[in-house]
Amino acid sequence: MTTEEFESLLDHCCKILTEEARSVGFTSSKQFENRVRAVLSVLTADDTSIEIDFNSPAQAFPDIAVGEYGVEVKYTTADTWRSIANSVLETQRVEGVKYIYIVFGKMGGMPEVRWGEYETSVVHVRTSHVPRFEVEIATDKTVARESLFQQMGIRYEDFRQLDMSEKMKYIRAYARKIHPDGRLWWIEEKETDGHTLPIQARLYTNLSPEEKKRLRAEAALVCPGIVKSGRDRNKYDDVVLYLLTYHGVLCHQARDLFSAGSVANPKNDDNGGIYIERALKLIENEMKQAALEMDDAIFIEYWGESVPPERRIARWLEKADDVAKDWKPSESLFHD
Repeated sequence: MTTEEFESLLDHCCKILTEEARSVGFTSSKQFENRVRAVLSVLTADDTSIEIDFNSPAQAFPDIAVGEYGVEVKYTTADTWRSIANSVLETQRVEGVKYIYIVFGKMGGMPEVRWGEYETSVVHVRTSHVPRFEVEIATDKTVARESLFQQMGIRYEDFRQLDMSEKMKYIRAYARKIHPDGRLWWIEEKETDGHTLPIQARLYTNLSPEEKKRLRAEAALVCPGIVKSGRDRNKYDDVVLYLLTYHGVLCHQARDLFSAGSVANPKNDDNGGIYIERALKLIENEMKQAALEMDDAIFIEYWGESVPPERRIARWLEKADDVAKDWKPSESLFHD
């Protein structure tokens, strides 16, 4: 199969999936990925040299192998063509795949499915527990846009074959290029690069009230361990790491995010109660919104599982109930 033939196949696949997205919709990333796999299987049925694996490993990259072509599937409920992508490490690279494409299902706004070449769609690199790419499908192919690899001055095929220490040299150079005046001490080379931090940072105290509330809601959703006993010394560690690695926000008083009177008792009404419970009740709507919009990759990383957007609040309550002491979150939160 030539590149032109495979790209024509992707055109056909995305047209079918767009029609389905607008008629019946896709409610989870796994459902969408399985449907992409099924449609590609039907479209390549006459080619006996291609056998699509319907039981590929969960962390395989790319998600679907079609002979020497690979398809990485991205899905979002938001109205955006940008998403967190795979790890820079690519430890689960599928053997035999030479050319990688992205099939992106956008369910927000007017649902649509598009494809793009992987190398040209990678536009940024950010770090969480390990550095991860960000991808974006171009909405106008006539507008020139530099990919991350063009900005770093290396072909993707060459970059992926480097060891991690060599990859980090390119990532550091890229960070300094886009933030020439920034403080980049946290990505400077150390004895080990097993865990790196983000390439830009802001102080939480300098954010607007609206952004503070939105980020508190995201952090609370991703880190249900915040409901643990106040005597648990480490319960805010994941919150700090989430804000720093996903948003570049440094919060040096993490406890104040949820237990300070200004966020748990803004009216200063002296009604007592559990401060974390009161703080969470004040951001329930923002947590619901975050549950619908946040990228599935974040939940896989922090929760260790993929959860459909409409199930995330219920799953959060289950997790919170398991670790809370002296109160049960499901009995008081999200009842409206």
